[in-house]
Amino acid sequence: MAMWQGAMDNRGFRQGSFSSFRSSSSDEDLMDIPGTAMDFSMRDDVPPLDREVEEDKSYNGGGIGSSYRIMDFLEEPIPGVGTYDDFNTIDWVREKSRDRDRHREITNKSKESTWALIHSVSDAFSGWLLMLLIGLFSGSLAGLIDISAHWMTDLKEGICTGGFWFNHEHCCWNSEHVTFEDRDKCPEWNSWSQLIISTDEGAFAYIVNYFLYVLWALLFAFLAVSLVKVFAPYACGSGIPEIKTILSGFIIRGYLGKWTLVIKTITLVLAVSSGLSLGKEGPLVHVACCCGNILCHCFNKYRKNEAKRREVLSAAAAAGVSVAFGAPIGGVLFSLEEVSYYFPLKTLWRSFFAALVAAFTLRSINPFGNSRLVLFYVEFHTPWHLFELVPFILLGIFGGLWGALFIRTNIAWCRKRKTTQLGKYPVVEVLVVTAITAILAFPNEYTRMSTSELISELFNDCGLLDSSKLCDYENRFNTSKGGELPDRPAGMGVYSAMWQLALTLILKIVITIFTFGMKIPSGLFIPSMAVGAIAGRLLGVGMEQLAYYHHDWAIFNSWCSQGADCITPGLYAMVGAAACLGGVTRMTVSLVVIMFELTGGLEYIVPLMAAAMTSKWVADALGREGIYDAHIRLNGYPFLEAKEEFAHKTLAMDVMKPRRNDPLLTVLTQDSMTVEDVETIISETTYSGFPVVVSRESQRLVGFVLRRDLIISIENARKKQDGVVSTSIIYFTEHSPPMPPYTPPTLKLRNILDLSPFTVTDLTPMEIVVDIFRKLGLRQCLVTHNGRLLGIITKKDVLKHIAQMANQDPDSILFN
Repeated sequence: MAMWQGAMDNRGFRQGSFSSFRSSSSDEDLMDIPGTAMDFSMRDDVPPLDREVEEDKSYNGGGIGSSYRIMDFLEEPIPGVGTYDDFNTIDWVREKSRDRDRHREITNKSKESTWALIHSVSDAFSGWLLMLLIGLFSGSLAGLIDISAHWMTDLKEGICTGGFWFNHEHCCWNSEHVTFEDRDKCPEWNSWSQLIISTDEGAFAYIVNYFLYVLWALLFAFLAVSLVKVFAPYACGSGIPEIKTILSGFIIRGYLGKWTLVIKTITLVLAVSSGLSLGKEGPLVHVACCCGNILCHCFNKYRKNEAKRREVLSAAAAAGVSVAFGAPIGGVLFSLEEVSYYFPLKTLWRSFFAALVAAFTLRSINPFGNSRLVLFYVEFHTPWHLFELVPFILLGIFGGLWGALFIRTNIAWCRKRKTTQLGKYPVVEVLVVTAITAILAFPNEYTRMSTSELISELFNDCGLLDSSKLCDYENRFNTSKGGELPDRPAGMGVYSAMWQLALTLILKIVITIFTFGMKIPSGLFIPSMAVGAIAGRLLGVGMEQLAYYHHDWAIFNSWCSQGADCITPGLYAMVGAAACLGGVTRMTVSLVVIMFELTGGLEYIVPLMAAAMTSKWVADALGREGIYDAHIRLNGYPFLEAKEEFAHKTLAMDVMKPRRNDPLLTVLTQDSMTVEDVETIISETTYSGFPVVVSRESQRLVGFVLRRDLIISIENARKKQDGVVSTSIIYFTEHSPPMPPYTPPTLKLRNILDLSPFTVTDLTPMEIVVDIFRKLGLRQCLVTHNGRLLGIITKKDVLKHIAQMANQDPDSILFN
């Protein structure tokens, strides 16, 4: 039958065995996809939600003259009824309705006793308490990850003999034998060649350091991919495409569980320390959402309601970005703009509170020792000029082109990984990419340092005391008014740095394509920002030298006099970083606010906005999808994008199942089918639910019942109710149908029937149907004609139709 034609096979139910419906927590039944591994087994990380069942419903059964004393097996909630199978979509309407009923019951009871009033107050306060806990846990884990990654990154180059737990910077801070100019060189910090052959000079020492750098990188990468593969396949990737899909109502059990949290935290440190072209900022959103999901289990109103839980996860995503960039407001806007599907005003306030607590916690830990939340915080003091909008827009164009190029090539590589033998050897792939990255990175100081340190170096506004090659200008101690450094001719160090940065740009552009999507935690924010920051710094230095040598040109003479501080190369790096990140993710508002919070200055919002919007326009002209949406489509997740318009003139009858010449729709009748009849339908089909009609002849709709609820209810009735046999009649009406004498007891299942399924007529435009699915979060919609049931449209059918209309492969939609 064509009902829910594309629905997932119900892995928990096997023909002839209802007891097998509850699947084990085995990790064996896995489907491999880019960026994660799909576990079709139910896990204890997300316990089944108990459906709140009305106690006044009674089990009516037995024919006339029956000697059975009937007891209602639905008087107590049945574990599992009202919950969802793995890799299925929740019913937002039902979940919100259940929460309203729960809240109404608590409010009514609060008027009856003091204890009930206290319970009502605690219920209202529990949301804020949960946000507090999420902020504390997210901030603490972020601080732990930052400190550990910084130490292990430096471990590839050497170790502190004064205390092995110190990283390079902290080791030299505690030294009494270090000068400000050589603050990175102290006797307490020893490279591996100094420890092994007692010297840091010569070709052999260089080879020893080179070899150990590559060896440590391979060890960290091997540990990361092995832990992910063995213990938590869901811990790989950035996690944001899956988080976005989960927030839209999709169920992926175990993706936000405790094992995923533990392994992701450990392997994220290892992956970042290996020197691969990836970042920890995206995975921190996944880590924060894991914290939110686990803490939800402590509060009944969130544990038992999937819609309420997703409100918490939206706030957790905001906390994750808050600790990733030190940008609480940007985190809230990121959750609203990029990942959340349902974001009511109450969630906005709570997201803000969670982001605030997370940022405060991370600030208290002070992982970088600079009283800042991120390594690349920077402050600029030189104002920008109107003419500079031209190079800023050029950076926006570059960011859009880079974003479109990266998305196309990365998706092509991930599809190749998914469809060829390459995907079967994740450990080999990670080790090969790590080896190539480490071998090419070590000779260049800008690729050897961590990407966060590189961005910090590129954002830096050169001062009098800077010893970086990027600040090696001639006449560097001739200051202008106010003590600020004027534009000045570049020295040999700057020219050398430009060549090295150009090579770094090429390596980052190429290697990031192959790195993102491997079976290790990998974020995309930092590599994208690094590409843009390098391009921006190169352009900024070029503009600075142009203004110095040609200050009398018409474009400069009105605002840039000789000896003045006109151009800030670090600002160009920041604008370039924003442009490339926007080109890849298609973020706009949240991106500008995050970058503004990084710089601490309102003055640079206009350049950031110009670059971000230009980047988005250029990238959208070359491809409509951001990187996360592209990975969602690649993995076949049922995500219905709310930002895109459906403009095709098709009708509901063109999309519904069954189509013309298809077998008739599989339905249940309200009072004439036996237990055996229903069990046969369940065993012979894989549909996730069934319409209930008055009779097969009339096809008048009564309601809709989910397959999972049917299986659990029948199994429970067989165990707890004497006399229920295969010939017992199942009925969904209020009263038992008249039965002949001495027939077995009937089985009433009205409690699991949805009496108000959403329906449309067969002539409803699909434009309206798509809008209904988006705004109400429906799983399915029934199609009628003059009150008679004709067919059904599922979310998967809608997504397939949209793909078909866009000339894409409709079979790429794998889940319902």
